[in-house]
Amino acid sequence: MFLTIHVKPHARKNTVEWIDEDTLKISVTAAPEQGKANKAVIELLAQELKIAKSQIKVVRGLTTKIKQIKIVKNTN
Repeated sequence: MFLTIHVKPHARKNTVEWIDEDTLKISVTAAPEQGKANKAVIELLAQELKIAKSQIKVVRGLTTKIKQIKIVKNTN
């Protein structure tokens, strides 16, 4: 499963908003430096989807505001 994420770093609070079934808008308080915002996005998305953080991989957009995320199935 692939999701498109629109990220807003330096937000006032962490929020997740579904735009449609495979697109989200995620606001994070973390700064977009040294992977802090990406880490915050993964943590919020894992909480939202109720899955482990290890099941979420950023496949495109590590340094941009629009990211493509792959959700991998747990092999256990």
